[in-house]
Amino acid sequence: MKEFVYLAQPARVVFGASSLSQLAAEIDRLGARRALILSTPGQRATAVRVAGLLGDRAAGVFDRAVMHVPVETAREAREVARQLRADCAVAVGGGSTTGLGKAIALESGLPIIAVPTTYAGSEMTPIYGITEAGLKKTGQNARVLPRTVIYDPELTVDLPVGISVTSAINAIAHAAEGLYAEDGNPIMDLAAEEGIRALAGSLGAIRTDPRDLEARGEALYGAWLCGVVLGNVGMALHHKLCHTLGGSFNLPHAETHTIVLPHALAYNAAAAPAAMKRIARALGVSDAAQGAYDLARDNGAPVALRDIGMQREDLDRACEIALRNQYPNPRPLEPAAIRALLQNAFDGRRPG
Repeated sequence: MKEFVYLAQPARVVFGASSLSQLAAEIDRLGARRALILSTPGQRATAVRVAGLLGDRAAGVFDRAVMHVPVETAREAREVARQLRADCAVAVGGGSTTGLGKAIALESGLPIIAVPTTYAGSEMTPIYGITEAGLKKTGQNARVLPRTVIYDPELTVDLPVGISVTSAINAIAHAAEGLYAEDGNPIMDLAAEEGIRALAGSLGAIRTDPRDLEARGEALYGAWLCGVVLGNVGMALHHKLCHTLGGSFNLPHAETHTIVLPHALAYNAAAAPAAMKRIARALGVSDAAQGAYDLARDNGAPVALRDIGMQREDLDRACEIALRNQYPNPRPLEPAAIRALLQNAFDGRRPG
């Protein structure tokens, strides 16, 4: 019999095609009047469109969100929100924008509404990450959890196929690690397996027709479930490695998760057989690690760290950083084995 403690995170989710039209009503529900719209530079057009929908409820647009939330950007955004007398923020985009919203909320308490346009899943979590002096520091605080999340599949149909694939596998990684989390529970196990199934099953249709709204909706549904898992149970080796590689070596977030996942699963396979069985079943394969690798490779995603900017001479330092402040993991973190894992990920080897 599995013993567990289950504590649900408070969340309001508005899901469906054209649900962006409900944003103004959701701001009203918060009792807010002036929303600062957050985005990356590349998503500015969408942020401006959202501001247009809000009319005089929009205080302005801050379009300088970047990967891994540098502390300087977070401070700048907080100051802009103060100057514009914003009483809430709307984060439109992927994990970088959601992360910026959380950094604002962490210090100011400003309520956040998230409008995801990728499959990152961080909008469902009280987890934040801020990079300072080359190190990404993560933590949990209930005040950073978005008050409402609006999932509108129509906002994802223009997401390039390559980004869709890596974003989806990034989300799958949240669920995969949730299945062997030390604080896991049966509800999260169900959500994890269903989330992996939905995301993996949607990618073929998205590659065939990126504007397939049913497939986009299935992927966003899967991303929501994987985000719920991320927000309710702890993560393990995979996420520690990705936080190290992203925060200390500035590697792209979703691509890093895509490349590392098969190798982290292979590392933990013997120590978490029940989790591996569920992951494999959700992917429709016999081996979880190999299935994760094949899902990336067969959908055109990168499979080697060397192809996304990692330098061979930095592998030793990455290993050393990853072994600090270890996350709970089914298998103890063994320096030689972690170094070999990083080498395999660097070279893009398929798990044996």
